[in-house]
Amino acid sequence: MKRERLRREAWVTHARALAARGGRLVALWGTERAEGRVLCAAYATPEGLQWAELPLAGEATFPDLAPVFHFAGRMQRALGDLLGLTVENAADRRPWLNHGAWPAAYQPLARAASGREAFADCGVIDYPFVRVEGDGVHEIPVGPVHAGIIEPGHFRFSIVGEKVLRLEARLGYVHKGIEKRFTQLAPLEAHRLAGRISGDSTVAHAWAYCMALEDAAGVELPPRAAWLRGLMLERERVANHLGDLGALANDAGLAFGLTQFSRLREDWQRASREIFGHRFMMDGVVPGGAAADVAPPMLERMRADGERLAKEVKSLRAILDGHAGLQDRFLSAGRLRPELAARLGVTGLAARASGHAIDLRCDQAWAPYESLEVRMATQRNGDVAARVSVRFDETLESLRLIGEICDKPPRGEHRVELQVPAGEAYGAGWVEGWRGEVFCALELEGGAIRRCHAHDPSWQNWPALEHAVMDNIVPDFPLINKSFNLSYSGHDL
Repeated sequence: MKRERLRREAWVTHARALAARGGRLVALWGTERAEGRVLCAAYATPEGLQWAELPLAGEATFPDLAPVFHFAGRMQRALGDLLGLTVENAADRRPWLNHGAWPAAYQPLARAASGREAFADCGVIDYPFVRVEGDGVHEIPVGPVHAGIIEPGHFRFSIVGEKVLRLEARLGYVHKGIEKRFTQLAPLEAHRLAGRISGDSTVAHAWAYCMALEDAAGVELPPRAAWLRGLMLERERVANHLGDLGALANDAGLAFGLTQFSRLREDWQRASREIFGHRFMMDGVVPGGAAADVAPPMLERMRADGERLAKEVKSLRAILDGHAGLQDRFLSAGRLRPELAARLGVTGLAARASGHAIDLRCDQAWAPYESLEVRMATQRNGDVAARVSVRFDETLESLRLIGEICDKPPRGEHRVELQVPAGEAYGAGWVEGWRGEVFCALELEGGAIRRCHAHDPSWQNWPALEHAVMDNIVPDFPLINKSFNLSYSGHDL
């Protein structure tokens, strides 16, 4: 990882130069150090990960990156809520994470804030949604409370008849205080919090945190530990794709698909609990490696389970692909064209379904993936059908990778001891989770966490969902939404 400091006048110029040669913005965050507040950005470049910093000294404004990288807009608004930093001449000054839970002058991520402050009623914050005018245009508000056990999120539809003209989402209703809580935990214990950022991505987030800590400590991961982490990450990918494939079939009226994929996912997760101690493999990734080793009989069982599951997935794929009614709902629904996906900075399976070959397991292969030759799954149509196809391909590829890992795991230790640096240290973690690239930036000082920023790929992809829904009918929104399946929790730290 390359880390560099920039002058104010170079902040946007540097971003434009990276974008011109194929670089992508991965995350944007702020931190407070003894010198003052610092704006940070992580970029994906052909050479690897780059961490750029802009010291702000006593200033509270910074240059706007949104014209270069679209999704930076909401992260910049979040910086105003959390650290009191705002974009110069900002066109959109609406809060993003503060829904009236704290006063505008309070900064939850300031070093002076304890995170335990209590406030009297701060009142309701007026949030003017973008209005769409015209004959027959009306609005449908949905949420933030939904008819299901999910996190809150508000969707404001502007429609004519059943056709969606515009969708605007408002998220961040919970604000759990996770990033502040990181600073109150010991570095060797904070991986447990990282693994609870978004439960469906517990392996990816915990791995990103541990990778950042190991980077800061200068620790090299034992080969066997890396392979065990890869095994858990691919099992996590399979579980989520199975669940979503069933839900997508159900949303299109094929309850048989939900029943079958739910059965397969349940069996898969019960096996994960038996092998790794938890259905989601929570706390399986720890600093220095994996929490426990896996014995040869269990490796053989996972390999055999994967082969059986692959046969069932192929059989179900043939049924779904041949179902005319299902394909009528999938094809052309929620289309995100490749050029728009590129402008919006979409990542993960949504990007790959819109013609963009982005997968860290191939592009920036780390152990064990540099030895596994991952076959990237891509489509170009960018519709629900394309995202379903990518999920099928990735499920089968993950099962193949699990077989390879189980066939030839390296010998050696599954975990090494890690000593937290006593001085100032920095580290970054970057992992291809099932939804997309998960990032973690870590700053240590005096053996403690000074700042930990965890980034979920949902930050990039929520704006893309808003565009994908346009010109579709309202009843297709659940189907389109599920085809992305973005995280509320990972977006609301």
